[in-house]
Amino acid sequence: MSEKKEKTRYSDAELAEFDELIVNKLEQAKKQLDFYLNQLDDFTDQGEAKVKGLDDGVGTTETERLNLLILRTKKYITHLQNARHRINNKVYGVCRETGKLISKERLKAVPHATLSIEAKQKRD
Repeated sequence: MSEKKEKTRYSDAELAEFDELIVNKLEQAKKQLDFYLNQLDDFTDQGEAKVKGLDDGVGTTETERLNLLILRTKKYITHLQNARHRINNKVYGVCRETGKLISKERLKAVPHATLSIEAKQKRD
C-alpha cells in the first residue's frame, strides 16, 4: 500500500509554462499602459481644444478615467512581476494561506493569484 504523496510545488516544466504565460500577459499590459499614457499626453496637450465649448467637467472626468486605468494597469504589471519572482523562487502556485497548490485552471485565468479558491471563499 503506497500512499500518494500530495504535490507541494509545480515542476520546473510547469513553472516554465506559467512563466511564458505571464511574460505574454506582461507584454500586453505594458502595451496597454503605453496606450493609456499616450492618450493622457494627447489629451492634456490638446485637452482644451478638444472640449472647447463643453463643460470643464468633461476634461476632468476623462483625465481621471485615464489616470485610474494607468494606476490599475501599473498595479497589474507589479502583480505579474511578483508572480515571476515566485516562479524564480519555485514557490509559484502555492496558496499563501493554506500552503496547498492553487489549481492550474485558476492560475491560467489569474496568473498572479496567491490564494486558492478555497482560501479566497473563506475571505469573502
